[in-house]
Amino acid sequence: MATALIAAFLIAHGLVHLPVWLAPAGGAAGRPAPFDPRRSWVFAAARLPQPRAVRRAGAGLAAAAAVLYVFSAAAVAAHSAALADLAVSAALVGLTLKVLWFHPWLSMGVVLDVVVLVAIGAS
Repeated sequence: MATALIAAFLIAHGLVHLPVWLAPAGGAAGRPAPFDPRRSWVFAAARLPQPRAVRRAGAGLAAAAAVLYVFSAAAVAAHSAALADLAVSAALVGLTLKVLWFHPWLSMGVVLDVVVLVAIGAS
């Protein structure tokens, strides 16, 4: 039962990255969305204000995090020794993504990535 819950958590956390970074620009009913994946504070500070390139970079990292989290869930289900490596990689990619595009709405994602790292470190 615990294995299934851990695998479900890893899949859900991984897949939630996709709609956040792949959602169309702008919000519903013409209102701006509170989080814009075309804007990264790091890239803005480096004077790289090309929204298309910034958005592609974010989408690529989000897809990588999603795939790594799904693979780590498969490793949990299969009781594979690769679990630690996959989960740590997924969490580090997720943290990188959330640091580069930090917004307060992403804080829970940061916490979840840190929980994965702590759980792997404690095992």
